[in-house]
Amino acid sequence: MEANALPDLPVRSVLPEVVSTLTREKAAVLVAPPGTGKTTLVPLALADSRLKVIVAEPRRVAARAAARRMAALIGEPVGGRVGYAVRGDRRVSKDTVVEVVTTGLLVRRLQHDPELAGVGAVMLDECHERHLDSDLALAFLVEVRAALRPELRLLATSATADSDRLAVVLGPAAGDPAPVLTAHARSYPVEVIWAPPPGPVTPPHGLRVDPRLLDHVAATTRRALAEGDGDVLVFLPGAREIETVAARLTGIDADVITLHGRQSGSAQDAALQAGPGRSGSAQDAALRAGARRRVVLATAIAESSLTVPGVRAVVDAGLSRVPRMDHSRGLGALATVPVSRASAEQRAGRAGREAPGRVYRCWSAVLHDRLPAQPEPEIAVADLTGFALNLAWWGHPGGTGLALPDPPPQGALAVATETLHDLGAIDAAGTITARGRALADAGLHPRLARALLDGAVLLGGGRAGARRAAEIVAVLDDTVSAGGDVVTLVRRARATNDPAFQSEVRRLTASLNSTETDSPSPEGAADRSAARSAAGVSGRAPSDPRERIPDDLAAGLVVGLAYPERVAKAREPGGNAYLMVGGTAAELAGGSSLMGAPWLAVAAADRAAGSRTARIRSAAPLDETTAREVAAAQLTDATEIGWIDGDVVARRVQRLGAITLSSVRITDPPAARLHDALVTGLRAEGLGLLTWTRTATELRNRLAFAHAALGEPWPDVTDAALLDSAPEWLPLGAARRRADLAKLDVASALRRLLPWSVAGRLDEIAPERLPVPSGSHVRVDYTDPAAPVLAVKVQEAFGWQDAPTLAGGRVPILLHLLSPAGRPVAVTRDLRSFWAQGYPQVRAEMRGRYPRHPWPEDPTSATPTRRANPRAR
Repeated sequence: MEANALPDLPVRSVLPEVVSTLTREKAAVLVAPPGTGKTTLVPLALADSRLKVIVAEPRRVAARAAARRMAALIGEPVGGRVGYAVRGDRRVSKDTVVEVVTTGLLVRRLQHDPELAGVGAVMLDECHERHLDSDLALAFLVEVRAALRPELRLLATSATADSDRLAVVLGPAAGDPAPVLTAHARSYPVEVIWAPPPGPVTPPHGLRVDPRLLDHVAATTRRALAEGDGDVLVFLPGAREIETVAARLTGIDADVITLHGRQSGSAQDAALQAGPGRSGSAQDAALRAGARRRVVLATAIAESSLTVPGVRAVVDAGLSRVPRMDHSRGLGALATVPVSRASAEQRAGRAGREAPGRVYRCWSAVLHDRLPAQPEPEIAVADLTGFALNLAWWGHPGGTGLALPDPPPQGALAVATETLHDLGAIDAAGTITARGRALADAGLHPRLARALLDGAVLLGGGRAGARRAAEIVAVLDDTVSAGGDVVTLVRRARATNDPAFQSEVRRLTASLNSTETDSPSPEGAADRSAARSAAGVSGRAPSDPRERIPDDLAAGLVVGLAYPERVAKAREPGGNAYLMVGGTAAELAGGSSLMGAPWLAVAAADRAAGSRTARIRSAAPLDETTAREVAAAQLTDATEIGWIDGDVVARRVQRLGAITLSSVRITDPPAARLHDALVTGLRAEGLGLLTWTRTATELRNRLAFAHAALGEPWPDVTDAALLDSAPEWLPLGAARRRADLAKLDVASALRRLLPWSVAGRLDEIAPERLPVPSGSHVRVDYTDPAAPVLAVKVQEAFGWQDAPTLAGGRVPILLHLLSPAGRPVAVTRDLRSFWAQGYPQVRAEMRGRYPRHPWPEDPTSATPTRRANPRAR
């Protein structure tokens, strides 16, 4: 369509440049803020009658809204020249030249048809949001252009100026970025009103938002209605918060409309329809005064890609819900986080699309400056299992060689790859298997796809098994945010006959049928059975096809197939504490209907930072037999003889991952393995498990001195050396448990360390006692191997010219010369120097204090004595 025939929106002025740049360069980046018309006008300008234009949107509601708006611009119904395709809903025809799809659908289409036959241009909208599917679609399309379709035109659009990375990825060669074009918005001014809560509010944790903040958001919404005209758009993190605020807005003079991802497509579309007085026409202007106002409570899906008509005020709670993955425990969850400054600007811009507006930010200007500048790319924080499966299907396991805007974190990618291997989706080389393609084609997370495929078989097969599995999986696909008892959620969804639920069940059932018809041969059935076995599923179906597995067990089975490492057993009967197969401790919230279930299959759980225990958000009950089946890959039978919990344990154990199913004591374990366990325990807890008598301690000190002074072959008796050589010197013999270690004769054991060549010289090298001039034999203290100490009274050392030596004369002993009361008066190795210089001062101080003891002027010639002088009578 000619640019002049399109509405006069800001992007229209750059449409000729966009078309000519893509014709010449084949790739470009368009930076255009919300409200410029890029989503609707650019595809129409690129369209021609020969080749189709595909527009990829990150969300289903945006895809439908964009198609509806473009169709209205050319005066046709959706499904004519402009159509859309989203999961479970497709409106296109042979006349369609502009097709709006979700980025996830585009990725799957590329997997099946990399050349995109019949497509002349692809526009990737809202690339700044950095969803995983957007990154994949961009990387795949760049490779398609390079290898298969150099003439394919590719346009990436962004609502923010952070476009350098996109330009580099789209560039024809390294260092040669693609052209960047800019459309400037003609938005109306938006007044920023800072409206923080009046009192303290607890920061969000996991999915929990402080009710006081929601009270404040409701109050601020009432304020926004009172202070101006037009509709009010309120941004909240999720459906639960939307329901809470809606309940707090009862009685207001306005219609409360909700808009979130868990609604049906028709309900979402209704929120985006312009009512009387909202289209800007002259007729509507006449109706505006009597039009009933609306309050639209929305999640981030209203942040970009679509317009909510009639909005003059935005109330922003300042929160967003994003995926987070605890890779160490395999817990994927949604987390509530503060919005980025870029997202806050996008939200504010919704109030200035049609007239001057206001934004009420429920936080302070000071806090605003501390917000992150941009939202975090999903690839940096999310579960990468589906992402890794798409990479393997594309032929680039790990993403090597692909033009991804950011490389995936290696730790997260390794976890995802291991999960895919366990599911049978990839082989040892990382290549996708036939089962992996079936999982990818289901349009679900690979875990849920596995639960769908194998659950349909285990629930009896046929249409009944397929539908029951599809119902449970449809609930699971939404249970991360919904929470609760999965059985109750399934029954509620059936009873309410929710159109979105029924549509998803039909889609999933159809995908099961297509999987079966894709390989109807016996060989195909054998491949599916082998794939199930590789993934840890036995393939058992009820013995009687008419047998119906109860709903609670069916739900537990399907959940367990999706998350086998989250199968959990109660720690105590009737309690709320559980242990998962993967080793994570978890707890049910008080009052849960699942309380007391001996086994659970956990669908969703989260864990607070620093907490050792996860909180179970959604689960289904199951029995031990089913638990063993769905987590069969984690079932082990082992004989354990080792040091466990502080003592030797010998037992036969059956475990389901970290869960002990049975443990039987072994009465006659091999002595060698018991000894190995004792040594392991000694090394783990230290030499304090042995009984160190005075004799043993002194012997060890003497050996330590000999080794320090002379080295080999005198043994090293440090803790590390003794623990390392424990099997060689400890006489374990009949020892079987911890208590037996304390009974060992450590002194005798230490002597076993002495080689025969030096064993007889220990008393010579490191004598236990030394003779002194008085005739006494005084014990040598070898506590410090570098400085053995001989503590002797001054009177007993009279006549000694030099201090004795040890280690064959190599090491002079350190003399501690004592007073008659046994207190040190001098420490020396040079006895001659002490007699000449130190002794006179000692003599002067000690004579008056100890008059009955001799203090001769010449100690070198005095008679040594152990006794005091007799008392005068």
